[in-house]
Amino acid sequence: MIEEVVPGVLIEREFEGANAGAIVSEEGVVFVDTPRIPSQAKAWLKEVRENVGEDIPFLYLINTDHHKGHCLGNKYFGIPIIAHEIAWKHMRGYKDNFKQRLINSYKKKRPEVAKEFEDWEIKTPEITFKHKMSIVKGDKVIRLIHVGGHTPATILVYLPKQKVLFTGDCVLAEQHPFMAQANSKAWLDALTAIRRLGDEVKIVPGHGPVTNRKATEEISEYIRALRSKVRQCYRSGLTKQETAVALAKEFIAWFPIPPERRSKIESQVKQGIRRVYREIETYETGKKEKEPENQEIDDQGE
Repeated sequence: MIEEVVPGVLIEREFEGANAGAIVSEEGVVFVDTPRIPSQAKAWLKEVRENVGEDIPFLYLINTDHHKGHCLGNKYFGIPIIAHEIAWKHMRGYKDNFKQRLINSYKKKRPEVAKEFEDWEIKTPEITFKHKMSIVKGDKVIRLIHVGGHTPATILVYLPKQKVLFTGDCVLAEQHPFMAQANSKAWLDALTAIRRLGDEVKIVPGHGPVTNRKATEEISEYIRALRSKVRQCYRSGLTKQETAVALAKEFIAWFPIPPERRSKIESQVKQGIRRVYREIETYETGKKEKEPENQEIDDQGE
């Protein structure tokens, strides 16, 4: 069901994948992220069309990063896609092997969804940027800001007049952050920058209900604690895997987890611990770190 954050800013939280957004002006609609399942992406388009009427054109689709929960529906929008240049680089790799793994991930438990992906292909961004970009349509000024952190490609989508911020997975509401491809220092810097926008800003997180700066503080606290604990383990001589095992239980308890998701979340938390361990190791040894590989992590960790 569509929620109106402020007049002309719509979101849908019921589909699989990241929260889907639609920014509506008299000149047209700019979308933010897509549902993951093809039929749900089509349903979202229909829902927005019914809400705005037949005369308002669909203009652009913004991907806040390249993970599956944000971009698998790109194909069905039929409009230019905008993302960070690193997101474009990763999405170019979503070819036949990626498609087959995607189908296989659904084949056993949800064969009807696996079938939906048989004619799927990625639609990569046609417009990319490196640092900042602006879109001005009617009364909507849309600022795209690269922050990294969650992934090297993560961007924010900010409407300064309406005081609404789409954060992608830089902010999650009462959920564990997905850190397998993260830079935890950049992530902390991004969360600080979000708080500087002011207390009145409505935050549309990557997942969960519309929130405020409190959600940024919770994730900052989690990341700072994780960095501190991992640094202690590293300096005491524990290996990366030993550190993941030693800290996983403590950090799993930070946010609520549905029982059926526990094993998946535990795996994600361990991935995040190992990722931060590599950051600490790189800093302590003075080595230059390579860009983390795409782990194909999405909102469900699948």
